[in-house]
Amino acid sequence: MLTLDKVYHAAFKLKEVIRPTDLIHAPKINGDADVYLKTENLQITGSFKVRGAYYKMSCLTDEEKKRGVVACSAGNHAQGVALAAQRSGIKSVICLPDGAPISKVEATKSYGAEICLVEGVYDDAYNKALELRDSEGYTFIHPFDDEDVIAGQGTIGLELLDQLPDVDAVVVPIGGGGLISGVAYTLKTLKPDIKVYGVQASGAPSMLTSVKDGMIEMLDGVSTIADGIAVKEPGKNTFEYCRKYVDDIVTVTDDEISTAILTLIEQHKLIAEGAGAVPVAAVMFDKLPIKGKKVICLISGGNIDVTILSRVIRRGLLKSGRSYQVNIALIDKPGQLKGVSQIIADLGGNVTSIHHERSSEGSDVNGCYLRIVLETRNFEHIKQIKDALTDAGYRIEQ
Repeated sequence: MLTLDKVYHAAFKLKEVIRPTDLIHAPKINGDADVYLKTENLQITGSFKVRGAYYKMSCLTDEEKKRGVVACSAGNHAQGVALAAQRSGIKSVICLPDGAPISKVEATKSYGAEICLVEGVYDDAYNKALELRDSEGYTFIHPFDDEDVIAGQGTIGLELLDQLPDVDAVVVPIGGGGLISGVAYTLKTLKPDIKVYGVQASGAPSMLTSVKDGMIEMLDGVSTIADGIAVKEPGKNTFEYCRKYVDDIVTVTDDEISTAILTLIEQHKLIAEGAGAVPVAAVMFDKLPIKGKKVICLISGGNIDVTILSRVIRRGLLKSGRSYQVNIALIDKPGQLKGVSQIIADLGGNVTSIHHERSSEGSDVNGCYLRIVLETRNFEHIKQIKDALTDAGYRIEQ
């Protein structure tokens, strides 16, 4: 059974390994609310996951430790288990989906774990881990559906109440549900009037659909840039905790997640992975009733693969009106490009790429097309440029 005593005991044990993470004021995230960021992306291993993993490992018997441990993860739990095993002198085998970011795979290896890459997503890695548990006798460390793991994650709730005692709402990512279960249980037990909201990626809404339908359901598939919360099926325990303690669950799109990642980089110099940015996305895009409230967004991790970071930033720029591609149909004669460039320059747009192409078969023999990518300030700025081009007689193609 999960109890407050267990959460407090976890907090005591975790003093050996974790760092208390800062709470940062973030007034620009949403102008209608007083927003703060809990920076678990700056935790050791770059994620909150070390809390639950380390506490679970500390609760194992000598016999369980002797057999070694096996775990499954999209990446962050893997690092937490690997670090805890290394500190305790225990063998660890980690099953990871083969699509896990290389940075997470290499980081897990660096803590001394044996890696087993499994074709598919998190749930496939989970099934492989259970096979190894049964065939090799390893002790299985569940990433979220375990009372000790949940208690470890609940220590964040204790820190939040110490850091901002009058907080009105806490917004938490949901994958399998271990993090929000621990945080919501702790907060609601100590201060029942606090609102706890969960956020999932729209491409992986397993907890949302399960809670909505009143039973645990497995999705046919998941697709999101937030790999850390790409879980097809919530846990039995976490499902019950979410039903009891979580006030509402919402979803955000990949474009909204990308915008949140970009905002955290620009405004707060923080790197968040997709899963860590979903609370910020929910608050930025007004998915929750938080007007006039003191709100904490729990930035759960920062282990984003640098190879996809540029793509995420590009999507974030498009979503926020900071980048725009315009296609213009022109008459192929001298001075056309100069005229278009002059209008863009006069309005403060910055051209980053340009492609000029003569018309194809079946179109005007004297026609050509101009495709320009611009850096812009916002959607209003884009409209100003489009209107000026149209007023000057240029035809914008959609």
